[in-house]
Amino acid sequence: MNDKTSAVRVRFAPSPTGYLHLGGARTALFNWLFARGQGGTMILRVEDTDAERNKPELVGGILDGLEWLGVAWDEGPFYQSERTELYRAAAKKCLANGAAFLCYCPAEKYVGGDHQEESSEGPQLRRVTRCACRQGRPATPGVKAAVRFKVPLGGTTKFLDAVFGEREFSNDEIEDFVLLRSGKDDQEFGQSMYQLGVVVDDIDMRITHVIRGADHLSNTPKQVLLYRALGAEPPVFAHVPLILGPDKSRLSKRHGATDVNMYRAEGFLPEAFRNFLALLGWSPGGDEEFLRTKDLLRKFSLEGVSRTNAVFDRPKLEWFNTQYLQKLPIEELLPEVENELKRSGLWKPEWAAPGADGRDHAWLSKTVDLLRPRIRLLPDFSSWSRAFFSDEFTRDAAAKEKFWTDPRVPELLGRLADRLEALAEWNHDACDHASRAVAEAGGVKAGLLINATRVAIVGQAVAPPLFDTMVVLGQQRVVRRLRDAVASFAKA
Repeated sequence: MNDKTSAVRVRFAPSPTGYLHLGGARTALFNWLFARGQGGTMILRVEDTDAERNKPELVGGILDGLEWLGVAWDEGPFYQSERTELYRAAAKKCLANGAAFLCYCPAEKYVGGDHQEESSEGPQLRRVTRCACRQGRPATPGVKAAVRFKVPLGGTTKFLDAVFGEREFSNDEIEDFVLLRSGKDDQEFGQSMYQLGVVVDDIDMRITHVIRGADHLSNTPKQVLLYRALGAEPPVFAHVPLILGPDKSRLSKRHGATDVNMYRAEGFLPEAFRNFLALLGWSPGGDEEFLRTKDLLRKFSLEGVSRTNAVFDRPKLEWFNTQYLQKLPIEELLPEVENELKRSGLWKPEWAAPGADGRDHAWLSKTVDLLRPRIRLLPDFSSWSRAFFSDEFTRDAAAKEKFWTDPRVPELLGRLADRLEALAEWNHDACDHASRAVAEAGGVKAGLLINATRVAIVGQAVAPPLFDTMVVLGQQRVVRRLRDAVASFAKA
């Protein structure tokens, strides 16, 4: 199965017991990058056999998160809950060839003991006591049997991991893990357990490489044994390092280990998020960090995956976002701005695309280009910079307190409105000269009028350069806002 000549087939297999968190998103991204870089196939499989813990309503959120992230799967989604008969047939095959046995122990002996975790530092294994049923205990009247895997006595199970190298586990420290729970009512057998389902699916879906978190390392020897029992060659395993919080503890909600869709709602760009995630536990070599998706696809390899745990750095994520906001070609950024303006009710259809003369679309492009050096998250386009897209905005109280306290401001703003209205040409230099001339005639420093004007026309103390802002807003709008500001002084 893992022959180098085989077409690469990978899978991302989330469980709908929680949201698509950072670690899951990073795993999905690594699988996607590897598959695309190798000309292979990515399969999406929803591991939803745990009826007690599953929350079906979370599936939609997981799929939405993957789509936003840009991780496109080629096959699926497949649902394990619809593949029960496949798992039962595999378990019966193991019973028939002696690789499994019927277990009549109480259910509480095996519930919850099947899916162990470990850190990337190494497995947390213990010596186990073998189940007496493996010797062929007679059936207990009225008690239905579960199916357990018969782990070999003595010896070791080895596999070569593409990240962590050769791994070896003592069979004496691997419990006789459950394949199928005991059945209920008229069922011969019940729910398939994790180890069986994942191996049967990987065989059936012809998976060549299993790329997943290092917390699955302790599951791998069990799965290797299962592959061999079912007559299949194990795939290539690649366990990627964990993502830790800034304090080096396991990543949790307080660190930002939340639903990936929350980052979308905050206003992060998907490509910036991809770039950030890709560098959590992988390096292309060298110091380059700003990597467009085409660069990631070209450079990603399992050889670049680190054995060292990655650390989640929120400020670094924000840095990536600002880099993309500033560096993306404007036509690539505009669809994201459009979505934000639609969300906030500020969007106007005439901005969508160049029309007969392209002026409206050109205006939007110029405005976004002017704003983006100061934008940190997409909602900034509809919050502090709202005045660029709508005449319905409020003037910040702190800005007015700082720059409107001089009693000469109302008269200066009124004079400036008259001077600007009379301009025959509306451009940066004309606005600059008019403003400085009014300040000089009024006997004040230009800075006083410039700051007061900024508050009047965009409502903020900090904004893009004033005269560029004036040009973007347009002559009529600037004059109208200046006079509205003067009127507000009279009402105060």
